[in-house]
Amino acid sequence: MVPSFDEALVRGVASYSLELFRAVPDLDVLYVPVGLGSGICGAIAAREALGMKTEIVGVIAASAAGMAQSFAQRRPVSCAVLPTIAEGVAVRTPNEDALQLILTHVSRVVTVDESDVRAAMRILFTHTHNVAEGAGAIALAAARREESAIAGRRIAVVLTGGNVDREVFAKVLAELH
Repeated sequence: MVPSFDEALVRGVASYSLELFRAVPDLDVLYVPVGLGSGICGAIAAREALGMKTEIVGVIAASAAGMAQSFAQRRPVSCAVLPTIAEGVAVRTPNEDALQLILTHVSRVVTVDESDVRAAMRILFTHTHNVAEGAGAIALAAARREESAIAGRRIAVVLTGGNVDREVFAKVLAELH
């Protein structure tokens, strides 16, 4: 069993960021879901290893705002976690080691609400035929929220995970917006 934030896990998940950065070397902004921090720390490691300047943006659910508060206060802050469709990023207290890397290398942490995440899940399925759990779709939700600020820039979003219950996914797809 490997903990959700572990050096070996960070190195392993860094591989998808490494592939992305090599494929799109002039990428301006990368949106990354943040739970305990393995994925975003992997993105940081890959960017730094390649000597790139790509802006990395962390994304969390509004119902689990611990990372946003920790980022703002520059120290780990524990927060209540409310039910969220993005349960894979719902963390009560950020990992202190991950937070230190995030504070040093991430430009900001964007918070998105449930309706944004649900809309992103629908968009991903409708336009790419990818099934994304809430935590997997959250980066797209943030990019959509910041659409006017990133217009004209080359952006990427990390889509992590398709672990969504069939009934939940069917309800999300059935919602009209």
